[in-house]
Amino acid sequence: MSETAGAGLVIVRAGPRHLDALTDLIFDHGANVWNFLPEDGIRQHLAHVVTGRDHGVLALQYDQLLGAVTYGLSTDFDRYLPAHLRGSPQGYVSEAVVRRDRTGQGLGTRLLREALTRLSTMAVHAVFIDRHEENLASAGMMRKAGFVEVETYVDPRRRPHGSGRTTVCRFNFADETGPPGP
Repeated sequence: MSETAGAGLVIVRAGPRHLDALTDLIFDHGANVWNFLPEDGIRQHLAHVVTGRDHGVLALQYDQLLGAVTYGLSTDFDRYLPAHLRGSPQGYVSEAVVRRDRTGQGLGTRLLREALTRLSTMAVHAVFIDRHEENLASAGMMRKAGFVEVETYVDPRRRPHGSGRTTVCRFNFADETGPPGP
């Protein structure tokens, strides 16, 4: 259930008891000019995490939530798949958030890799994640976890700042020998 590393740090599956802390983390530490965080959509997604329809992995240190990655299954990314895989479920990372005082330490990459490991058991061929084109911190975290950019497009509704563009990234399990390592 958990992986221990260092001074009390554990990676656990998100559950109902984490809902309040997870909600606070996303809205308090995920909010910035680069992120699109529609309150109703996030709350609905987190309700799905609690019921098991969607999923999440959390980094806890002495019961303090330091970071989280939430994910689920989707078919919204069919256009990025070969014809024979369209219509089959793909993984989708919804939120990847680390407390501001813990960024730059590899925790986000570690959580993304753990999410990929868990998604690898769900019979998906690819996992997708998106970000603001100019969000360099997210770009680095995604790249270190093994994601590659597949498209950047104009998206002013979700990206009203900077270039106003979204970059979609993909992780292909077929391109790897297994889930990404540490």
